[in-house]
Amino acid sequence: MANISEKEEIQKLLIEDVLSSRGRVRILKLLAELDELNVSAISRNINLNHSAVKQHLKFLCKAGLIREKKFGRILIYQYDNENILSSSLKQLFAVWEEKKQ
Repeated sequence: MANISEKEEIQKLLIEDVLSSRGRVRILKLLAELDELNVSAISRNINLNHSAVKQHLKFLCKAGLIREKKFGRILIYQYDNENILSSSLKQLFAVWEEKKQ
């Protein structure tokens, strides 16, 4: 059986996989609002431990919803507004928050 390319793997990603974790949703909402943060800031803002946040960030990077930038030893995670899936999620978050008020 041939190896699935990373692009094909991302295309097969189900919305249920992305949204099945409350931690991932909270990270996505935070980054959609603030655009970019480091792991420690994300962890503080969503009140989730550092290692759990790192695992979620790794998953979200692989899914193509966020990007990782390196500044020396510091990793900054940025919401990928150019990805149609993440931009759609950002709109969903905005509409959802608007309807809550």
